[in-house]
Amino acid sequence: MKLNAYLTFNGNCAQAFAYYAEHLGGQIVASMKFGDAPEGGGGGPELADKIMHTCMTIGAQTLMGSDAVPQYCPYEAPKGISVALHPESVEEAERVFAALSANGKVEMPLQQTFWATRFGTCTDQFGVPWMINHVDASTADCPKP
Repeated sequence: MKLNAYLTFNGNCAQAFAYYAEHLGGQIVASMKFGDAPEGGGGGPELADKIMHTCMTIGAQTLMGSDAVPQYCPYEAPKGISVALHPESVEEAERVFAALSANGKVEMPLQQTFWATRFGTCTDQFGVPWMINHVDASTADCPKP
């Protein structure tokens, strides 16, 4: 079984995924607009140019998303969840954090903590909460109890 995040956007999914592809080194491998689906994918003509489903790979990981369909599932900003990234170097952590926090909101600045060489949280310009966590080789991402 695989597990991946699926993000819902308020009409700006295409812009968000283009930004993520550029700044996270991802590759969009599939994307469909509501207007490209049979019978408009249930979104109606007002959503014809919005994203029904998109899929990006970042290394061996997958990130998926779509625009919300107001009549079935109105957009709500994510609450109580973050997408966690684990960059392989301090420099990469700093670069990714700068890109994701640009025009967004920093909740916790990227900094050294007792568990990480760099950790910070932000909400990007598209409303997605991110957690950036870089640990050195002596610290596991998910320590065992």
